[in-house]
Amino acid sequence: MIGQKLDKHTFSTKLEDILAQVEGIDPIRYAKSRNFKDGAVTRLSPYISRGVISTKNVFDSLMKRGYKHWDIEKMIQELAWRDYWQQAWIEKGDEINEDLRQEQTEVENFEMPEAIVNASTAIDAVDQAITDFYQSGYLHNHMRMYIAAIACNMGHSHWKVPAQWMYYHLLDGDWASNALSWQWVAGANSNKKYVANQENINKYWKSRQRGTFLDIAYDEFQFMETPEELQSTLSPELITPLPEQGEIHIDPSRPSLIYNWYNLDPLWKKEEDVNRILLLEPSHFEDYPISAKSIDFMLKLGENIPGLQVYVGEFWELVRDHGIEDVYYKEHPLNGHYQGTEESRDWIFGVKGYYRSFFGFWKRCQKELKRL
Repeated sequence: MIGQKLDKHTFSTKLEDILAQVEGIDPIRYAKSRNFKDGAVTRLSPYISRGVISTKNVFDSLMKRGYKHWDIEKMIQELAWRDYWQQAWIEKGDEINEDLRQEQTEVENFEMPEAIVNASTAIDAVDQAITDFYQSGYLHNHMRMYIAAIACNMGHSHWKVPAQWMYYHLLDGDWASNALSWQWVAGANSNKKYVANQENINKYWKSRQRGTFLDIAYDEFQFMETPEELQSTLSPELITPLPEQGEIHIDPSRPSLIYNWYNLDPLWKKEEDVNRILLLEPSHFEDYPISAKSIDFMLKLGENIPGLQVYVGEFWELVRDHGIEDVYYKEHPLNGHYQGTEESRDWIFGVKGYYRSFFGFWKRCQKELKRL
C-alpha cells in the first residue's frame, strides 16, 4: 500500500512509498517537535544519504506545496546542514578522517566503551535506542548526540572508532555528516564539547530515570572522571559482507552509468539506453565498512533502477574486464579515482566551499532564499 505507515524498525525500499513520504512531511510540526523521541521527524535520511532523493528534491516539494520559506526555515536549515557537511568533505577530503579544527582533548583511549556496543550503559533510554538501532539501522539525531557525548566526553574515547561503529550500522550512513557531527560533539570541530545530563534525556525521551552517572548538574561535568560503566573499552570488528559476484552482461557500445553506495538515483538518465552498474569496490568498504543490513538495504533500493547490475570489484577492473569506455558518474568525494564524465549532484543552494561554522554557510544560503 502506497504511503502505508511503517513501524519504527522498517524503511520501505519502494520508490512510490519514498516519494509519498516526501509529500507527507509536516515541516511545521517538525520544527516544534523534532528533538523529541516521538517528534515529527521525516525519516528521509536513509533515502537522501543513498542518493535515491536529494535535499533539493525535498526542498522543491515543500515549495510546490505552497509553504513560504520563512515559515519553514528550521526544516530548510536542517536540510542545509546535510549539504554543508558534504561541501566540507568536498573541500577537505581525507582531512575529515582526523581532528579537523583542533585536537580532541582529554582523550584516554582510541577504542570505545564496551557498554555502548552492548547497550549496557545503564541509561535506559540510550540502551533501548541502541538495541532498536541494531534492528532498524536508524537512530534519532538527538540520540546520536547523546551517544557521542557519552562515548567521547564521559567515556573519554577518541571520536573516530565509535563514529565508525555508528556509521557501520546506519542505513543513512553518510561519512561526512557522521564524522563531522561526532567531531562537533567531541570538540574537535567546534568551540566546545556537547554534554547532556539525565534531566535532558528524561525531557526529550519522556523517561523518569534517576541515579545514573548522568544524573548531575551541568557544572559538574567538568569534574567528572570516567564512570565505571564506561571504563571497559573495545574496538568492534567491522567487516562488510559483500555479495558474491554473479555474471553480468555489459554492452561496451553503450554508455555506462556507475551507481554506488552514495548514488542510487532511480531517475538518473531514466529514458536513456545505457548500462546501469552498481559498483561495490572492496577497497571502499575496507575503509568505510557497512553492515549486512546496510548492504541488503542498498540492494533493495537498487531494485527501483530497471536493469541495474551489481559488480563487486574495483573500478579499473570493471573497465578492463568489460571494455567500458563511455562512463558517467555523479560527483562525490570518494569517486575521485573514477574516469569518465562526472555529473553534479543536486544542491539546494549555490553556496560552495568550506565554512568553519554552519552559520557562516547558512548566511549565504539565506541570501538565496530571500531572492525566491
